[in-house]
Amino acid sequence: MEYSVSEIDALVREEKRLTAVESHNEAWAEGLSAGIEPEIIAEAALETAFGEILRANGEIATLALLDRMREKVIAGAFEPEMLRH
Repeated sequence: MEYSVSEIDALVREEKRLTAVESHNEAWAEGLSAGIEPEIIAEAALETAFGEILRANGEIATLALLDRMREKVIAGAFEPEMLRH
C-alpha cells in the first residue's frame, strides 16, 4: 500500500504527538511523585507551552490557539472520557 505525502506527514505528526503525550505523562508523574500539586504542574506546563508558541509563532497564533483551546474546554473535549492517548 502506497501513501501520499500528506498521509505520510499525518502519520509522522501523529507519531510525534503520541511521543509528546508519553513524555508529558512521564514528566507529570514525576512531578506528582515529587509532591507537586496537579494545578501547579498544569500551570507550569501551560506557561511553558504558550511561551514557546509565542516565541515561535507570535502573538496572533498564540491567541488563536488559546481561542481553540477555550472552545475545546466548552465542548467538553478535556473530560476524562473524551481524552485520547
